[in-house]
Amino acid sequence: MLSAPSQASAYGFAVVDVEATGSSSRRHRVVELAVVLLDKDLTPQGEFTTLVDPHGPVGPTHIHGIEGGDLGGAPSFDGIAARLLSLLRGRVLVGHNVGCDRSFLAAEYARVGVRLPSIPELCTMRMAAARLPAPHGLSLRDCAEAAGVTEWHAHTALGDARATAELFSHYVRGAESVEFAESAVLDERLAQAAAVEWPQATGLPGVVDALWKRRSNDSARRMVPNVRNGSA
Repeated sequence: MLSAPSQASAYGFAVVDVEATGSSSRRHRVVELAVVLLDKDLTPQGEFTTLVDPHGPVGPTHIHGIEGGDLGGAPSFDGIAARLLSLLRGRVLVGHNVGCDRSFLAAEYARVGVRLPSIPELCTMRMAAARLPAPHGLSLRDCAEAAGVTEWHAHTALGDARATAELFSHYVRGAESVEFAESAVLDERLAQAAAVEWPQATGLPGVVDALWKRRSNDSARRMVPNVRNGSA
């Protein structure tokens, strides 16, 4: 189990994945999210995940496997908003089709009156497309299998975030993609992330600090299941 990084070490990458009640960030809600933290050398620093009460239908259970009954005790997004900001602060946002994950996070923050700042991003889907030869498909499963990343719980936020983190490390360390793997590009993104001005993580309007709740059928490997007040 990994503990949360100190504020001084919050410089690196935040690999994110969200499961949602549908495909539109405007009309649908986050129902689960996960963050895998990597330092600038891609060393794992911590994992955080929670179910999120969308205050409505959970959406495509056949995809994400979450049923309404699983959400008992799960926080609303406003209950995790401040803590999530502290995890993302100063980091490059990484995801597989990262723009989709970011749009859902931005929409959820907008609902609690917070504008998510413009965060430097790296997308493993784009990194895969830049490879020669490219994978047969650009889904996370296709890209991960092509890179030898297997054995994860697909369509769970933590499973997909872990797989994306491994895929990201594979591309960077393997120098498979000149556009993304050159150290100068990563250093530039890291410097940009460190310079982003973030809203304060405390005192958000209407925001409370709630326990994070992981799904009961998810692996607890290397995970921090409940987070409150910056501790685990």
